[in-house]
Amino acid sequence: MSKEKDDEILGKAYDSQLMKRLLGFVKPYKKYVVLAIVLNIVVAALGPLRPYLTKIAIDDYIVKSDFDGLILVAALLFGSLIFQAVIQYFLTFYTQLMGQKIIFDLRVKLFSHVERLALKFFDKTPIGRVVTRVTNDIESLNELFSSGIVMVFSDIFIIIWILIFMFFMSWDLSLVSLSVLPILIYGTFLFRRKVRESYRDVRKHLARLNSYMQEHVSGMNIVQIFTREEDELKKFHSINGDHKKANIDSIFYYAVFYPAVELVSSVAIGLIIWYGGGEVIQGTMTIGILFAFIQYTEMFFRPIRDLSEKYNIMQTAMASSERIFKLMDDETFVHNPENPKELRDVKGKIEFKNVWFAYNPDEYVLRDVSFTINPGESIAIVGATGAGKTSMINILTRFYDIQKGNILIDDVDIKEIDKRDLRKYISIVLQDVFLFSGTVKSNINLDNPEISLERIIEAAKTVGAHKFIDKLPNKYDEKVMEKGSTLSVGQRQLISFARALAYDPQILILDEATSSVDTETEIIIQEAIQKLLKGRTSIVIAHRLSTIQNADKIIVMHKGEIREMGSHQELLSKKGIYYKLYQLQYKDQEVTKTA
Repeated sequence: MSKEKDDEILGKAYDSQLMKRLLGFVKPYKKYVVLAIVLNIVVAALGPLRPYLTKIAIDDYIVKSDFDGLILVAALLFGSLIFQAVIQYFLTFYTQLMGQKIIFDLRVKLFSHVERLALKFFDKTPIGRVVTRVTNDIESLNELFSSGIVMVFSDIFIIIWILIFMFFMSWDLSLVSLSVLPILIYGTFLFRRKVRESYRDVRKHLARLNSYMQEHVSGMNIVQIFTREEDELKKFHSINGDHKKANIDSIFYYAVFYPAVELVSSVAIGLIIWYGGGEVIQGTMTIGILFAFIQYTEMFFRPIRDLSEKYNIMQTAMASSERIFKLMDDETFVHNPENPKELRDVKGKIEFKNVWFAYNPDEYVLRDVSFTINPGESIAIVGATGAGKTSMINILTRFYDIQKGNILIDDVDIKEIDKRDLRKYISIVLQDVFLFSGTVKSNINLDNPEISLERIIEAAKTVGAHKFIDKLPNKYDEKVMEKGSTLSVGQRQLISFARALAYDPQILILDEATSSVDTETEIIIQEAIQKLLKGRTSIVIAHRLSTIQNADKIIVMHKGEIREMGSHQELLSKKGIYYKLYQLQYKDQEVTKTA
């Protein structure tokens, strides 16, 4: 399903299966639910009690000119208002508290699930969609738990209490009051259907708007360099206009429905005055009952309007929960073994045995790959783009699982090792360094309490990062912006080397670690690399062959297969693929020097 279609999911206004799963998160807070229901019953009764007290005041005291009795009823009315306010406070507090606790649990569970998903999932899923699930969609459920469900109970209880008081006082006047209900029910049904359709359009155009914004903010440098601002603004104007129109259509139905409810309410009051007034004139009904029924009729239609509003909350929640549970049900995992073997005293021996790997079924990017890396040995992997170099790293770390063959570390198949245990002994330095918002220190130790500041500084000094960090205003506590935008490419790379060293891995992987830096920075990084590699099993992927000449072994990949293997001099003497790659780079360097 495409991103836009996924964001358009509307679902049913009420889905019993989804609600059952949602209620699973409510279960730990049953005491809050029970308390909310009890408070709701009390609050719902206090509102309809006031018209009944008004009826008593008129019939028993005002008509009889009993001032003392009137004062007593007025005190009861005032007391009921105060009592209702107090109960309403606790009801609001505890329902909001319950809602926040449920949302907290749901968001933690969803984020935990996302963390366990394999990289294969993120290859095919836009990041913006995942973020929306964890933030916006869960926030939509907050309104359902905090006010939606509770207020539905409240509205229903109010209607029940009103009907009880009305039929208790006069069943025939009650039937007259409710004679307009068929019109109201039909109007509500029509309103729900129309609002549902307009809501779908709003969601669709909002998804388009979000998608367009995300794409063009990310690619703003391209928009500006090619001076496309005016054209892109016109496209945005059109998409935004569609979104505005969809919202206006939605508002139109509300603008029609609410006055229609008021009109029906007024008709009901008119019928009460016509019928009840006649009864009062004939002496078969008191003026107090007539006055109370007018108040009850006004009160009766208020929760019906509210229930229509809660319908939208429910519909939004169902749509959001459908998307949330769709993500939560995704089983794109790299599964751990049931009885994992524990790695102890890792030496760093790596062995690939007839490994076949494909991202998509039968589209193999690695074919029958076999080689051995001895403990402490440094090997380099070279080859054209798409040869399968990075894929070898992905399967060694079990970001993906292989289809055929075996990968062993210290003679133990990695599929028999817990993923966390396996990755504990491996560090990777990538070409595109990712830094988190935080400090320099937190980006080196990743907030691991086991890695002290002294160890961080020692790692930074070893790789040559301490020199520039020490010049920063706040040194290791210097704030790092999103993606490390305030640091140079070389500085970010050195921080990533310090990070790798601080975790002291037995196996180190460098994936194009110097391809994006200038010559001066490369010299610093090469010195850092030599210190990093010392005493560790290492795999270096590089396009610049000058950086890997001292490797113990060089593996040449071509179209997913190992075509050559040996030392730098051995491969040059074969005059094969490696020799040609070296000659091409050498000629490029000569041309650069001549220029």
